[in-house]
Amino acid sequence: MDDKCAPSKVPPYLAALRAACPRCGQGNLFDGFLTLKAACPNCGLSYKSFDAADGPAVFIIFVVGFAVVGGAAVLEVSFQPPMWLHMVIWLPMSVALSLALLRPFKSLFISLQYRYDAGETRHTGA
Repeated sequence: MDDKCAPSKVPPYLAALRAACPRCGQGNLFDGFLTLKAACPNCGLSYKSFDAADGPAVFIIFVVGFAVVGGAAVLEVSFQPPMWLHMVIWLPMSVALSLALLRPFKSLFISLQYRYDAGETRHTGA
């Protein structure tokens, strides 16, 4: 077996942080912000069968929601600032955190799909 076709030795979390190919850890996974490339330019792994769907968004909602609501609650209890200040702080933070986490979470889902050979559910009948 060729080294480029060998099973991944790259930990999924490292590949996700670098937005790299889940097999070789070298090629870029994305063509743009969230659009997957057709295949890895380094090892040729086709990305067409990977689909993160809404999984990354759900986890990001939990992470960002916890951080923003927790931070807003602590700020409110500690300093009782006016509502406009909450809006100025927490709305941009929500958007920035969500956008910052989208690529790594989508990469992680794709890396884990590759690692565990997860595909669509196959229903064989009743």
